[in-house]
Amino acid sequence: MWNHAQDAYLESRVLSADPVELIRLLYQTGVSAVQDARRCLADGKIMERSQAITKAGRVLIQLITALDHERGGEISRRLAALYDYMLRRLTEANSRQRDEPLAEVLSLLATLAEGWEGVRPAPKPEPAAANPWNPEVTPEPAAASAEHAWSF
Repeated sequence: MWNHAQDAYLESRVLSADPVELIRLLYQTGVSAVQDARRCLADGKIMERSQAITKAGRVLIQLITALDHERGGEISRRLAALYDYMLRRLTEANSRQRDEPLAEVLSLLATLAEGWEGVRPAPKPEPAAANPWNPEVTPEPAAASAEHAWSF
């Protein structure tokens, strides 16, 4: 029952999230998966460790595909290289059953996640309020009124 409620909450959060929040969710999921993998490695749970590493790898693949190399330029290319490096370290951790690569990936993901916590999406323009002096005049839609806005 708990997983169903948790899954429903996560689904609702994902469906209502803006792009910045989606990236934050990916980082949170990646960090959690690597933490799980480390715990499973320490406990000798081979299958669970492998599943957690696979989950972390899928998160990194999602992050790679979310990159916009045209608009992101050099930062986008560097992030792609870093994500690729983390994927290779996860593969190494899984095949050699070692914690050091997991610890490194966890540190990198946590640092990147922390950076995204400070990013805020661009505010959406507020719809214009009705004119209290002339109730018969309705405001123009926000997109149309932006073209005629005053600039100082």
